[in-house]
Amino acid sequence: MKRIAAVITLLIVTVGTLFFAYDSQSEEQHDGFTAYRLIAHAMGSIREQPYTNAYEAMIANYEKGTRVFEIDFMLTSDRKAVARHEWTANMSKMLGQDEELPEDKQAGALTHDEFMNTPILGMYQPMDADGIMDVLAKYPDMYIVTDTKEQKDEDIQQVLKSLVDAAKKHDPTILNRVVVQIYNEPMLETVKEIYAFPSIIYTLYATQDSEAQVVDFVQKNDIDAVTMPEYKVNQNFVAKLKQAGAVTYVHTINDTDQVANYEKWGVYGVYSDVLTEQELDEMNTRFAWKP
Repeated sequence: MKRIAAVITLLIVTVGTLFFAYDSQSEEQHDGFTAYRLIAHAMGSIREQPYTNAYEAMIANYEKGTRVFEIDFMLTSDRKAVARHEWTANMSKMLGQDEELPEDKQAGALTHDEFMNTPILGMYQPMDADGIMDVLAKYPDMYIVTDTKEQKDEDIQQVLKSLVDAAKKHDPTILNRVVVQIYNEPMLETVKEIYAFPSIIYTLYATQDSEAQVVDFVQKNDIDAVTMPEYKVNQNFVAKLKQAGAVTYVHTINDTDQVANYEKWGVYGVYSDVLTEQELDEMNTRFAWKP
């Protein structure tokens, strides 16, 4: 009987600890974009179509409760920043533009005018820096996360400069809701040369730095958040990032069961094509421990 009682006591303590962990996570206080656990990947899907980066996708997902939107940025051939994942024939086909564009325009950078006047899937509005800043001005609780697809420092800076210039036409304080995603340590200085953006996400899919190097960099530079692909996630790493002051996101997750599993590891949130902030709030994965 004593052995059974001991086992029962151990189970109660274990379950209680688990519930307490969930409850502690749910009660953590965050502000700015980190008040939200869901980041809409490429503005989120619309009618089950991902990667549109379209105005309608942004608004449709905002109306579902999402407040943070990751946006892919490329430069047009005349060096204007626009919301586009890549200049390839496959992307043109995915976005239903292969029949809209002549063959020689389907696999390369368009001009700004060509981009803005070629509807996505025949009905959705492409977005440029000015249009995105206009939306941010109209929705004061909305944030964007930049995913600059350009590789050269001067091109990355041109994308960010376009966003800064566009924001200043409306209200410079909009830039407080522009979260810049960096891909390596040197990029932080590249970004600072353009503007002192107050919020930074360090994405790890392209870096070869060790976990210890990432944690050290995060701590020394007050990085707000770290996002990583699934194969880089482990509980110890997530815990160390939290101690360094950063919340952790995982990308790209489209299933609530996966979200629940990562939450058990201490992961704070996810990038997703289809999930919404409301769905994460409604998930039955956080419990209040009441003895």
